[in-house]
Amino acid sequence: MNKKLFPLIFLLSLFLFNSSFASNSSFYKDAINEFEKKNFEKSKFLFQRYLVINPKDYSSYLYLAKIFEEEENQIEVEKNLNTTLLLNPKNEEALYMLMELQLSLSNFSKVKDLNEKFALICSKLCNKKVFIAEKMNNLQTSDETN
Repeated sequence: MNKKLFPLIFLLSLFLFNSSFASNSSFYKDAINEFEKKNFEKSKFLFQRYLVINPKDYSSYLYLAKIFEEEENQIEVEKNLNTTLLLNPKNEEALYMLMELQLSLSNFSKVKDLNEKFALICSKLCNKKVFIAEKMNNLQTSDETN
């Protein structure tokens, strides 16, 4: 290969990589903007597109869980929350959302396990521990009276 051609090819590939990276991060920014506008279908598409390129971006899975929660698709909410927690086990928001979901499904043993994990990692949402405990007690009490 010609020695003069190598630097040119290197610079060209570096430019293409950088412009590709910039457009990828644009998917994420655009997805958040659409989410904030409550344009969930477009936001979902952009997050999914971003995840093809960055499959370990836990925050995209968390946003997808929020979108599926709006669409009342519990199966997809749970899948995306579990993926978020797989990639970032200390994500308080995902853990809290998963506890809320499990409460709505009356899966008390799962909520109890999740609540124990939550108590160990909480820093911003610690006040939610009491709320979850109260909700569990209320649901268990109503189940016992029925």
